Amino acid sequence: MTIAAILKDKGDDVVSLPRTATVGQALALLADKRIGAVPVVDGAAVVGIFSERDVVYGLATYGPAALDRILADVMTQPVQSVTPKEPVIGALSLMTRRRIRHLPVVEGERMVGFVSIGDLVKYRIDRIEADAAAMRDYIQTA
Repeated sequence: MTIAAILKDKGDDVVSLPRTATVGQALALLADKRIGAVPVVDGAAVVGIFSERDVVYGLATYGPAALDRILADVMTQPVQSVTPKEPVIGALSLMTRRRIRHLPVVEGERMVGFVSIGDLVKYRIDRIEADAAAMRDYIQTA
């Protein structure tokens, strides 16, 4: 079970913002897409993550003027990322250790996907349920 399997089901369409976008623009995107975080990019490279936690940090640091700051001022960096070949359990372990909820999926310098801890947990639960159903079917036919 690798991250590639999750991206196969989820798709690789990723919403992102440039580091020069404002916090206000990022908040509008998060609200519109009903998402909790967005990767911040410079060209094709992921240079940060902007999440709800960064909103709190920005408001605590800059007050209401935080809405006019650029993402580079408040985003979380450096970025933790995984490759499509990363096992799901490895990505879950990384997220738990680093206390993060979102990971860009990269190949070389290019982002090919974005996964949340919810995506990984859902995938694991679905696999466990499928394995349990297969075991029940096997036992009933044996």
